[in-house]
Amino acid sequence: MVKYRVRAGRTAKGLEKYSSLIQILLGERGINTDEEAEKFFAPDYERDLHDPFLLPDMDKAVERIYSAIDNQEKIVIFSDYDADGIPGGVVLHNFFTKIGYTNFTNYIPHRHREGFGLNTGAVDGFEKEKVKLVITVDCGITDIEEADLLKKHKIDLIITDHHLPGEKLPHAVAVVDAKRLDSKYPFKELCGAGVAFKLVQALIQKRDFGLKPGWEKWLLDVVGIATLSDMVPLLGENRALAYYGLKVIRKTPRVGLQKIFRKMKIELETMTEDDIGFSLTPRINAASRIGEPEDAFKMLVATDELEGDKWAEHLEDLNNSRKGQVAAITKEARKIMEERYTEKKKVIVIGNPDWKPGLLGLVANALLETNGGAVFVWGREGGENLKASCRADASVNVVELMNLVPKDVILDFGGHQASGGLTISSDLVHTLEDHLNIAYEQVASSIEAAMLEIDAVISPEELVPSLWQDLEKFRPFGVGNPKPVFLVKGAELVSVKAFGKEKNHTELIIKTGRSTVTAIAFFCLPDSWGRELKVGDKVDMVVNLEKNVFRGRTEKRLRIVEVL
Repeated sequence: MVKYRVRAGRTAKGLEKYSSLIQILLGERGINTDEEAEKFFAPDYERDLHDPFLLPDMDKAVERIYSAIDNQEKIVIFSDYDADGIPGGVVLHNFFTKIGYTNFTNYIPHRHREGFGLNTGAVDGFEKEKVKLVITVDCGITDIEEADLLKKHKIDLIITDHHLPGEKLPHAVAVVDAKRLDSKYPFKELCGAGVAFKLVQALIQKRDFGLKPGWEKWLLDVVGIATLSDMVPLLGENRALAYYGLKVIRKTPRVGLQKIFRKMKIELETMTEDDIGFSLTPRINAASRIGEPEDAFKMLVATDELEGDKWAEHLEDLNNSRKGQVAAITKEARKIMEERYTEKKKVIVIGNPDWKPGLLGLVANALLETNGGAVFVWGREGGENLKASCRADASVNVVELMNLVPKDVILDFGGHQASGGLTISSDLVHTLEDHLNIAYEQVASSIEAAMLEIDAVISPEELVPSLWQDLEKFRPFGVGNPKPVFLVKGAELVSVKAFGKEKNHTELIIKTGRSTVTAIAFFCLPDSWGRELKVGDKVDMVVNLEKNVFRGRTEKRLRIVEVL
């Protein structure tokens, strides 16, 4: 049986004007006063965004860019190829275009041919093109050798990044990163596009360039996309950027965004953070996973209707292709698992030289749902060594795992507790699983399945419209502000059915006093919870509350996490 526990849930004091349930949710987020609650529920652009000149080296970055503009020097904006770096590159592209500066280009490295960050091939090309200044977005903080090569070529470098620096900073005119040890910036968790936006704020703070006050707010659509896509904590400044980013997206003038939302059948006016994370972000990332990252960039900067539609259609096609390729690899990987493993293992390693590394994080996610523990999936994209993605549940930290594997097996790695990427020796890949299982025994915090964390226990009668209205105030949800999870006790089923084209989803309708509410679970059948659900049964279910908008009609419903 699935185990769960109700969070400690300290109720916030001095917030009697809110319901007891909302007080609990606020308390869990460290919000304990009426003033803190007002700030949380009503983000404010002027109040919540900090002075950009508090970021380290911001003054140096601004002065060097002014000099480049004044002297008509060739500038390259070098951004990462994901749904943070690409929007961040758009931020600076829009700024230079708006002020009429044309002697610049955007450069986005190819995920598979060039890899992450600055690379020597690109740097040598910049010298030939007589580039005088390179500005990185969402990368560069650990590119020591490439920075030295730029210096050798007499090309100045400004780094804007949000990743952790190493022991030594690269040689650059300016290194703008709130995570520098000497940083006095009040907020450390900006995404890469967020740092690029702070650079634009600083640039127009000292020179107005003839721009109307507040023009930079139109950039918040792409900053919001990046903030929601990069899984940074939606607290403090990030909450304001995401909150206003969603507002700008809903009325964005970007024709590419308008077109792609239309193709996704999502109404801009009712679009949510879920639509960004589950629909838009995968399409932006599909460009670099199986195509060219510039294609997503072109969609975001398009000003012509036909161009916007062309690139939106292209991303849609790429995403469909990506889904097909991921499904095929996942099917093949599951077959390998069935043949190789007779029981669940703490760590599994699966790979094939024909699998594209850019797709394997999605495959690892799918396999993790089946196996738990930690999953490593490898493939090859040119070169002698192999590339892999890994995912893990709450029982283990994959970075700690990889750190314990001999350095001749895992040649390079990085990531966070639950996900990461690595380069593996092709000669020793057959030893990786044994090394990882030994490491797992050393670092696993618990061999038991992770418990479900419940915010509060409620009765079916408490599922009233005002509860949905109260929870809307907590949006946007994300890291640091997750969707509340409720345990609904004793819900009586009045309807049980499978739905969808392949009848592979479940819809339950439960009584809520004098009314009913629909609860759904995707890719789960009515018998997926270890028993057959029948009309008249009373069940305990773990749920999120959500609003579904379809063809202009809004439905308040439950998303099933688990049926106990």
